[in-house]
Amino acid sequence: MKIGALEAGGTKMVCAIGNENGEIFEQQSFPTETPEITLPKLVGYFKERDIEALGIGCFGPIDVHKDSPTYGYITTTPKIAWQNCDMVGAFRELNVPIGFDTDVNGSVLGEYTWGIGRGLHSCIYITIGTGVGVGIIADGKLLHGMLHAEGGHVLLTKHPDDTYKGRCPFHPNCFEGLCAGPAVEERWGKKGTELADQTEVWEMEAFYIAQALVDYAMVLSPQRIILGGGIMHQTQLLPLIREEFKKQLNGYLKTKEIEDLDQYIVVQSLDDKQGIMGALKLAMMELGK
Repeated sequence: MKIGALEAGGTKMVCAIGNENGEIFEQQSFPTETPEITLPKLVGYFKERDIEALGIGCFGPIDVHKDSPTYGYITTTPKIAWQNCDMVGAFRELNVPIGFDTDVNGSVLGEYTWGIGRGLHSCIYITIGTGVGVGIIADGKLLHGMLHAEGGHVLLTKHPDDTYKGRCPFHPNCFEGLCAGPAVEERWGKKGTELADQTEVWEMEAFYIAQALVDYAMVLSPQRIILGGGIMHQTQLLPLIREEFKKQLNGYLKTKEIEDLDQYIVVQSLDDKQGIMGALKLAMMELGK
């Protein structure tokens, strides 16, 4: 079986061909320019490869409700050129089933199906990179509500030593605006990769990330929290997050998962392929309907 997968990100679009076992045979990246420039390249890639289904994990916000007239659209994204773009519609000429969800829901689905979320009935995946996004599996299913989770915009209490105004144009103190890669660079004047040996940078980052994780643990009660994205390539950060999470939780939850934070708060396990593998699974789910 030949399945198409598209991880549609704000910087690049990754197209891949794989199978129902999550194996990836080939992939190619295209820069995210305007829909008029980028979409024909993506459609052409899949058209040449005779796929049986396509899965799309897309940056958002997006419309994931099939009974909506704008199902399959990117909606109120800050990327002006992509606002109100009919992503699913652009690929209908392929005449194959198309699965569609957020990029982070694709990532959590990849980890849930083939990675460190396998065997659980609930887990969340958080990407902390250019932005912050949260994908959620609840009771074995991707979580949707009036829209989809926008966990990067939960509001946080500022660190007492932080004078940074926040980068989000909507909220001065949301997770993304305080913790994403561009916020780290703007606050400290250097990219995260240049700040690896500055302890105060990562202690502050851990303070904010752990605070968000406590919120997610309280509201969603996941069996595992999986962290990914460029910020998490700073390997010194994970122990700091676990330590700060325990401190901020302050003994409130008593579960076997919380007792073993080394297994509760973990990093992604699929070599940064969880998004594209999740898109394969989205395609398979649609093919099976």
